[in-house]
Amino acid sequence: MQAELNMNKTLFDKIWDTHVIKQADGGLDVLYIDRHFIHEVTSPQAFDGLRKRGLCVLRPQQTVATADHNVPTKNQHLPIKEELSRFQVNKLVENCKDFGLELYGLGHPYQGIVHVIGPELGLTQPGMTMVCGDSHTSTHGAFGCIAFGIGTSQVEQVLATQCLLQRRPKRMRITVDGQLQPGVLAKDIILYIISKLTAAGGTGYFVEYAGEAIRSLSMEGRMTICNMSIEMGARGGLIAPDETTINYLKNRAFAPQGEEFEAAAAYWRTLYSDPGAEFEVEHHFDAADIAPMVTYGTNPGMGIKINEHIPTAAGQTASFGKSLEYMGFQAGEQLLGKPIDYVFIGSCTNSRIEDLRLVAQFVKGKQKAGHVNAWIVPGSKQVEAQAKAEGLDRIFLDAGFDFREPGCSACLGMNEDKVPEGAYCISTSNRNFEGRQGPGARTILASPLMAAASAIAGKIVDVRTLLN
Repeated sequence: MQAELNMNKTLFDKIWDTHVIKQADGGLDVLYIDRHFIHEVTSPQAFDGLRKRGLCVLRPQQTVATADHNVPTKNQHLPIKEELSRFQVNKLVENCKDFGLELYGLGHPYQGIVHVIGPELGLTQPGMTMVCGDSHTSTHGAFGCIAFGIGTSQVEQVLATQCLLQRRPKRMRITVDGQLQPGVLAKDIILYIISKLTAAGGTGYFVEYAGEAIRSLSMEGRMTICNMSIEMGARGGLIAPDETTINYLKNRAFAPQGEEFEAAAAYWRTLYSDPGAEFEVEHHFDAADIAPMVTYGTNPGMGIKINEHIPTAAGQTASFGKSLEYMGFQAGEQLLGKPIDYVFIGSCTNSRIEDLRLVAQFVKGKQKAGHVNAWIVPGSKQVEAQAKAEGLDRIFLDAGFDFREPGCSACLGMNEDKVPEGAYCISTSNRNFEGRQGPGARTILASPLMAAASAIAGKIVDVRTLLN
C-alpha cells in the first residue's frame, strides 16, 4: 500500500509529504522540522521573542548552535576585537545557556561554519527537513533532505513549535550527463548552470540535481552544488542519496551506529524520484560543455567560461552596465590575464577537507605571487585538525598562503577579514554582490583550483594549462 502511495512522486514530495502535520488555509502546510541549526547573527531576536512570550524551546535536542559569521580567524583564543561581533557571539553563548541548547562555540572541537559541521558530524541525514537562519542551508540537500533558509521570525517559530508554516514550492530537475573535463570541479558545474538560467532562473522552485556528472561527485562536491542553488533564486536543492552518501555518513559522530545505521541506510536507499515523477520544469546540460568558470559582474549569474569574453552591452539591462562599472571591466573583454590582489579559499561552499587537499596538491612546491594576499580558511575545527594531521598547513605556509582558523571569514565581511576597496579577490565563496567582501571590494567567484592557480600566477589563469 505504501509503495502505491509513493508511485510517481518526486524525492522532494516524498520527504515533504511525510513531514506535513496538517494543511492550513490558503494552500499552506504545517511542516515538521527535524533539525534546526542556529548561529549568532539571526538568532538573538528570536530568543528575545521567546522571552517576551514566556516560551521555552520546545525540543532543544533538535537544535544545534555554532558561532561562525562574526568570529575572527586569527587568535580565536583571545577576546573578539570588533564590538558588534563580540556582542553577537557572547549573546549566543548566553542564549544557549538560558534555553538549554547545545553550542559549539569558539574553542569547541566541533565549532565551525554551520553548513560544514552539520554534515561532517552526521547531524545531516537523508530524508530530514532542516532549517537555519541562513540562505545557504540548501547545502544539506546534498544528502537527500529538504533544507532551506528561514528568516528571524521563523527561527523563533521553530524554536517554539518545531514546525513551520510553509507553501509547497514547485519542482525543477536539472540533469547533467556526461564526463567533466580535467580541472573542472563542482563549483564550475553550478556556476555554469546559474550562468545559463540566470540568478532568478530557479525562483519559486526546489531543484533536484541528477545525471551521470552529478552522481560521479563526492559528497563535498554535491554540497557545493546544493549550496549555490539559492544563487539562482531557488528555495533549495537536493540530490538523491546513494552509496556515496551512505559511505560518507558511516561512523560519523551523530549518525546512527551499528544495526541502527544499517536500518537507516535501508530507508535512505528508498529516497529517490520515482520513474515518471513529474517536475514543473526540466533542464538538461552536457558536462563536456562545462569549463572552468569565473564571474565578471555582481551576481553569480554573471559568469563565463575562462576562455570566453564578457558579453557585449547590446540588449542588456542598465544593471549590467552598473555591474561592469563597479567591477572595472569592459563589455567584450576577457578576464584571462587580469591581475588580482587577493585570493580567498573558504566559506560554506568550498572549505572542506577535499577542497584543501586539492589546493595543497596544486600549490605544493610553488610560491604565490608576491603582491597577492592569499587566505585559506578551513570550514571547521575538524577540517583544520585534519589539514594539520596531513601536513597541508605546512604546504600552504611554504607556498606563502595564510592558513587561518575556522569561520565564515571573507565570504561576507561581517568579521575582521575584509577585502579593501577597489581590490580584486578571486573567491571560492558563493556571492559576488557589491561590497560583499568589504566596502568597494571586487569579487570574482571561481573554484578552489582556479583560485589556487591565480594566487600562484598573480593573475586570472586557465588552470587546465597548468595541470600535470
